[in-house]
Amino acid sequence: MSDAAAGELANYRDYLGEYRKMFSRKLEDLAPGELARRSVPPSNLSLLGLLRHLARVEHFWFQMALQGAPGPRLHDDDGDAGFAAITERDATQADVDEAFVAWREQVALADEWADRQTDADLATVVTFRDGTETASARDILVHMIEEYARHTGHADLLRECIDGRTGE
Repeated sequence: MSDAAAGELANYRDYLGEYRKMFSRKLEDLAPGELARRSVPPSNLSLLGLLRHLARVEHFWFQMALQGAPGPRLHDDDGDAGFAAITERDATQADVDEAFVAWREQVALADEWADRQTDADLATVVTFRDGTETASARDILVHMIEEYARHTGHADLLRECIDGRTGE
């Protein structure tokens, strides 16, 4: 992880970046049907669903909450926070490519936001969800680390069910 002397924001970014990389590695070398397989019935959870969900989470917190971007939430089409839209029976390479493009785009946009911030900016409080909730930028970054840590653990278990691969 980062050198503590580099600052709080650098530390958060380092942790978030490492979890993003770990998550991405869990999805390597799998076919569309494998990525969309719901490996722990009766759950809707799949690796492809997690990818879509994390793109949605990146979009909401970094674009909508922190920057006030309007519009519908990303992957709001399945009523299940991005998790359930595609099943192994109908997953295509185009679905996988689209999900990766959306996720990478949202990560890049989040990193662009973070590039403009300083440690002092982490105390900035934003109001979101139609003015009903508030959080500091610090809280949101910590939440994103938590989100990736939790879902990377899920991805590890799902991957093990698919082909036995474990790690990290």
